[in-house]
Amino acid sequence: MTGAKRTKSGVSVTYEPTQGGEPSSLRADAVLVAIGRQPYTEGLGLERLGVRTNERRFIQVDGRFQTSVPGIYAIGDCIPGPMLAHKAEEDGIVCVEMLAGQSGHIDYNLVPTVVYTWPEVAGVGKTEEQLKEEGVEYRVGVFPFQANSRGRATGDTDGLVKILADAKADRVLGVHILGPLAGDLVMEAVVAMEFGASAEDIARTIHHHPGMGEAVKEAALAVHGRPIHI
Repeated sequence: MTGAKRTKSGVSVTYEPTQGGEPSSLRADAVLVAIGRQPYTEGLGLERLGVRTNERRFIQVDGRFQTSVPGIYAIGDCIPGPMLAHKAEEDGIVCVEMLAGQSGHIDYNLVPTVVYTWPEVAGVGKTEEQLKEEGVEYRVGVFPFQANSRGRATGDTDGLVKILADAKADRVLGVHILGPLAGDLVMEAVVAMEFGASAEDIARTIHHHPGMGEAVKEAALAVHGRPIHI
């Protein structure tokens, strides 16, 4: 987004494609501006205890969630990583497992993100921009809900599913969904990526018909240029 101006009926928003191109505009009732979040760690007495924080005031912890002071642990939004409730919950579970002498692990790259708009937006893993910055070769598979049978039957045809897979190994690197039930559909991708699945693995998994989840299967097929319904 490059600008927003109030009008009598709402807001006029101007924006430009990230890949470059002509600017466009749209009208909206309102604009939500979210410029970021910061941890609430000031005033807790961390300095008196000797608990170290980084330059952004996040508490520094090791691989076992222990702070710079032995016996003091920290989890959730006050430590580095996605500031999301489900990430914080998993932090707590893994931390307690380790305290109990068990093994625990959490991969912050596989924490799903959901924006509860309509249509919803959800994603997990790497974005195209991140893969380009890292110099990773990848393939893209995209499938629109306009071509999904359940979407057409219910009238929820806005949006699409995008799958990013390693160009050589075909391992799924990121999945991004804009559309109906995106927050639920992305969980299939989270489980797949947790087990190191390839786009071919998802493509060969039977999905019920008619179902929104078929769009995920078709996007996986599209990674190799063979979607069925477009």
